[in-house]
Amino acid sequence: MKTFNVNIVTPDGPVVDTNVELVSAKAKSGELGIMAGHVPMVAPLQIGAVRLVLGDNKSELVAISGGFLEVRPDQVTILAQAAEKAENIDAARAKEAKMRAERLLQGKQDQVDLKRAELALKRATNRLNVHEGKL
Repeated sequence: MKTFNVNIVTPDGPVVDTNVELVSAKAKSGELGIMAGHVPMVAPLQIGAVRLVLGDNKSELVAISGGFLEVRPDQVTILAQAAEKAENIDAARAKEAKMRAERLLQGKQDQVDLKRAELALKRATNRLNVHEGKL
């Protein structure tokens, strides 16, 4: 299959710069699958996993905390608020964050704190799922 370049960038710097056959990501409008020659577009992304198919049945998962995906004829760029490769995720830290968010959701707080706790829970769950290889 034909390959193309993918960059995943955060405010802290680049996380991924590689050639792939396919990129799969969760956009606000639904699941996107991008292959070489895809029509140019820009889409907002949800908290979720980005799957990079490298070829030879090899794939890599990256946890992202929202952002934007830009498709150009020979390149895909993902600008994410935060991104971590599966092998770089600290599972113990993610579990602690998940438990902390769950405790906050059980307590009584205002709507702003409730929304923050829900987002923290989504991010922590996403990081754990990516670390375990789940989509």
